[in-house]
Amino acid sequence: MAEHQAAIHWQRGDAAFTDMRYSRAHVWRFDGGVEVPASSSPQVVALPMSSAAAVDPEEAFVASLASCHCLWFLSLAAAGGLCVDSYVDSAIGVMAKNAEGRMAMTEVTLRPHVVFGAGMEPTRQALVALHHRAHEACFIAASVLTRVTCEPDHHG
Repeated sequence: MAEHQAAIHWQRGDAAFTDMRYSRAHVWRFDGGVEVPASSSPQVVALPMSSAAAVDPEEAFVASLASCHCLWFLSLAAAGGLCVDSYVDSAIGVMAKNAEGRMAMTEVTLRPHVVFGAGMEPTRQALVALHHRAHEACFIAASVLTRVTCEPDHHG
């Protein structure tokens, strides 16, 4: 068993608070020393109470799924003797009402573009199978109810 921690730091400042016009901006702090500006999404809480420049929980959720998938894909490719030169994913998450009528991240679509080393290009079938194995291995995907699909591009 491994524990993973994140610290959240928010301060009211001089906002009245009970009028609901307080800043939602806060900071995520991780054990390695990284600090990430965070906020509610401007789609959820209007500006200026949100910070459009910060990461919101919904974006972080999508990034977490995409990152986990990427890391497993790279590991499986390397173990299979395939050299990956680059991996870029423009993942998209959809917020909608779930089966219980509650707002939730109901779907995340991963759209990885993978470039392999010269002479290493797998067949389309092998590429799809490798992405499927990465999805099955992903700790984050196994932790959520959200439907996660992977649509690798046609060039690898």
